[in-house]
Amino acid sequence: MTSLATKPVALRGVTPAQPRPRARRGGRGAARWPLALTQLLLVLVCCAALGPLLRGTAWWWVCAVVASAVLLGSSVFRRLGLPRAVVPLANTAVLLGALTLLFGGGSGLFWLIPTPQTVGTFSGLIAAGGESVAQQSTPAAVTVGILFLLAGGTGLIAILMDLLAVTLRLPAVGAAVALVPLLIPGFIIEDGADLAALVAAAAAFLLLLRVDVYVGRVHEARHSPAGPHAPRAFRSDRPRGPGPMGGSIVVASLTIVGALILSTVAPAFTVGGLVASRSGGLLFGSGVSPMINLGQDLRRPKAGPAFHYTSTGTEQPYFTLLTLDEVIGLNWTARIDAADVQNTVDRIPRPFGLDANVETAPASTSVVIDGVTSQWLPAPARATSIDGLSGRWYWDSRTRAITSRSSNTLGQEYTVSALELKPTAVQLRSSSTNFPASVQGNLQLPVEPPPIIEETARRVTADTTSNYDAAVAVQKYLRSSVFAYDTDAPVEDGYDGGGVDVIGQFLEAKRGYCVHFAATMAAMARTLGIPSRVSLGYLPGVKSQDLEQGLGRYNVDSHDLHAWPELYFVGIGWVKFEPTPGRGIVPNYEQAEDAGTPSTAPGAPGSTNAPGLSPDRLADDSALERGASAQTADAGNRLGIVGFSALGLLLLLVPSAARRMLRRWRVRRIRSKNAGASLAWLEVQHTSLDLGVPVRVTETPRAFAVRLERLGPLDPASAAALERVLLAVERSRFDRSSGQAETLVDDLALVVRGLHVGASVGIRLRALFAPRSLFTVLGAVLRGDRRAAPIAP
Repeated sequence: MTSLATKPVALRGVTPAQPRPRARRGGRGAARWPLALTQLLLVLVCCAALGPLLRGTAWWWVCAVVASAVLLGSSVFRRLGLPRAVVPLANTAVLLGALTLLFGGGSGLFWLIPTPQTVGTFSGLIAAGGESVAQQSTPAAVTVGILFLLAGGTGLIAILMDLLAVTLRLPAVGAAVALVPLLIPGFIIEDGADLAALVAAAAAFLLLLRVDVYVGRVHEARHSPAGPHAPRAFRSDRPRGPGPMGGSIVVASLTIVGALILSTVAPAFTVGGLVASRSGGLLFGSGVSPMINLGQDLRRPKAGPAFHYTSTGTEQPYFTLLTLDEVIGLNWTARIDAADVQNTVDRIPRPFGLDANVETAPASTSVVIDGVTSQWLPAPARATSIDGLSGRWYWDSRTRAITSRSSNTLGQEYTVSALELKPTAVQLRSSSTNFPASVQGNLQLPVEPPPIIEETARRVTADTTSNYDAAVAVQKYLRSSVFAYDTDAPVEDGYDGGGVDVIGQFLEAKRGYCVHFAATMAAMARTLGIPSRVSLGYLPGVKSQDLEQGLGRYNVDSHDLHAWPELYFVGIGWVKFEPTPGRGIVPNYEQAEDAGTPSTAPGAPGSTNAPGLSPDRLADDSALERGASAQTADAGNRLGIVGFSALGLLLLLVPSAARRMLRRWRVRRIRSKNAGASLAWLEVQHTSLDLGVPVRVTETPRAFAVRLERLGPLDPASAAALERVLLAVERSRFDRSSGQAETLVDDLALVVRGLHVGASVGIRLRALFAPRSLFTVLGAVLRGDRRAAPIAP
């Protein structure tokens, strides 16, 4: 066999290739100001897509300041000659400096350099932002915590986009990172991102790719050995295909269309606010809207299982998740203190303000979670201890809500020991109005609430003489036939939610669901000088009729999500009321005052609710239907798991399929004599690259073949085939005839087989599922550089 190391004969008239000038680290040519400006434009346009989720526009300007500092600072660093690998680190330093200046509260050194105190401030802002996201509905008031998350997220997007688009020369991939804000509305609100924002982002995306191609050509011309003013040659054998700009447009179009489709067709999370989820997914812990989106869950035609329980109590309990005790702007929100590690759930003290002469009874409730994943634990009120939980759980000092920062309810089984509260009407009626300082905040309303709230409260309670009588009068009024339970009317008439401004419209329309009734009674109570708050959680559910499950078991599903008001009485504490007609259980201390209203939960023993009074539970009146619903939900979950697994497997096989298609396409071109030895040699190089052998652009085919044999000896047949392909490549430089196409195809197949046989199993698997040559080709197309890794010569 002829030695692969044989030196090829030099050709007369062919001058050796001039060595490339050594690239400088930086220089004026490295500063790509137009690209930085178009990157900034794209980031800001995409951030504007978050507008439907947030109130005001000040947050957008803060994001603009942070993104400008990062991206324009990056261009400055490159202009000053900073090494490419160091620029992302410098950008990170700029982001930290900007966040320290804007949010550090003066804790930074020279207001810019973070200190340990700054780190603590940032941690608090992250926690506060997360809690605010979890508590608010859309559009959310932009608190300092949310603003910090927005600014930090925008800065990280800018850093990553600059790294990909400029440092790694992948502008389309970098630009795709900026599209993340476009996707967020599609997962939260039903309408998804605004169409104008999508169109503007598409235009900015394409502009960025066009500017990148222009800047790349200018940069290449300036650094050409012939100089920037050298005459430009035009090739007559221009390769077929869309070209750099066309390829970028194709990639950009696919990305934008994908974002558009995902943003518009992805179902909005059905129990959520800023970040939320459907039944069986995250609930409350990752962002339940305290008000408006609870109705979305109630409007779903099929309920999903939440949990089941047994209880030793004399009354079936409500299960509290979260308590909204503060009105910010016009929205009810929760004031959740930072988790106190001393407040472990193994021992929870007696409720604050509960006198010893008020009758209580111990009750034990065993809960098994079926389909709720939340960082808020469903638990009866006035819990005194919780056993059986996995993870670290704590009770909140103000609201006694049970929460965890590191665990969730998925798969939990636990037992709650709690106190049943049994005050008498006499005790409630004689309660003092000298409220402690800790509940003074529960008397506040916005500066100018709708006048109809107080006017209605005064009119309804005109004949009462105590806070208790006033509360019962308001409850009786809201449960009367004047009002109707309706989950659709608020959406159709534009007053959905529980904000104070919505309450005025609800009192005029007199149609709504639990959110409206609970928020209205709480607001009316505050106008009467009674501290109030709104609790969110679950109704007691329906008693199981399945003997296998046990007659003492109660099943709770997503249609049992509920909101109810709690009013504070001195010496007794927070007392639950039920103003929603046809829903829930009217507590015993009001039954004598409101004998005409239903006193038990729909479907519970002794229920007097007519089906027409509870339209949200028409599909769930029988245990058989409820069981069928749970089975449907379980089947849906299993189908979803199978579907996502199949999708993941398909995505895993996409690179392998694409690489095989590319090889077959090359073979067909060789066989049809549309291409020759050069294309066969390119396939040899790409196969070697897939198997971990680096391919050097400056290396001759013979030098590469020699190195290939030295790295891993081929079997004789494959080595002979490699020699024939190499000779064909060298001949093709002087003779463009294709030669024997079938022989060349057979030799190529032998070489490819020999290369794979000589590689280890691990390397072959990596080449199969993650072919490096495919990603190299894709990266070259995205950069607009067809010469770096062409599909064909």
